[in-house]
Amino acid sequence: MALYITSLNSGSNGNCYYVGNQHEAVLIDVGISCRETEKRMQRLGLSMQKVKAIFISHEHSDHIRGVAVLSKKYQLPVYITHATMQYGRLFLEQHLVRTFRGYEPVKAGNLTISAFPKFHDAAEPHSFVVSYNDINVGVFTDIGAPCQHLITHFKQCHAAFLETNYDEQMLAQGNYPYHLKRRITGGRGHLSNRQALDLFINHKPDFMSHVLLSHLSKDNNCPKLARNLFVEHAGVTQVHVASRYEESPVFMITNNNYAAIAVQNYQPLSPRAMQYSLF
Repeated sequence: MALYITSLNSGSNGNCYYVGNQHEAVLIDVGISCRETEKRMQRLGLSMQKVKAIFISHEHSDHIRGVAVLSKKYQLPVYITHATMQYGRLFLEQHLVRTFRGYEPVKAGNLTISAFPKFHDAAEPHSFVVSYNDINVGVFTDIGAPCQHLITHFKQCHAAFLETNYDEQMLAQGNYPYHLKRRITGGRGHLSNRQALDLFINHKPDFMSHVLLSHLSKDNNCPKLARNLFVEHAGVTQVHVASRYEESPVFMITNNNYAAIAVQNYQPLSPRAMQYSLF
């Protein structure tokens, strides 16, 4: 028994994460177009027919851009809070709208999805843990600062998408206006490499097999820099960077240590693409 995970895209240009077993799956956020979601899943050998639901973390456009079209086309229920629905100005088919609340698990087939609140400058932002057969996968992005909710759930995960949005020095010396730098670092923006690394070093469980560094800034971070910081402290945990340009490989997550990559019709990346995702 295993969970299969991939980042279909990760960054300010769009976020979409796939978590599923052999028979069913969910999408966490759909911040890329319906067509692009379909193309990337097809390249990975993943079927949209297995997707049972979409879960929305918050209303920012890079997390909801494609949800209305994808939900309508495949008649997928969308789990979303009332405030996220309101502030995102989403026009979803009413019979497909489902609400959720933090710490009230939702079942999608044999998958269990648990939400918990996080610090972010949105109306009602949540992170998610997807569980199956005692395997837990966390989606932890768009977080202004680590809180006890995050620490508690991170300790339980066999794999995690973990935000490493910016390098503090690169952001400080970069060209972003002051107000935007304040937003990013102000406790309700994004996690820095250092903040995420502190969480990883101090709270990573011994059984965590994979961490996918996620939502990296194009201007204020470097994939190689972020990965190198984590590899030094990773032990047996595999460290990968979720690309803002293309899908990641599909990884198989088990409740045993040392899980291996699951190659499901995965096509080799072009040389240019390899530079982005593998540095």
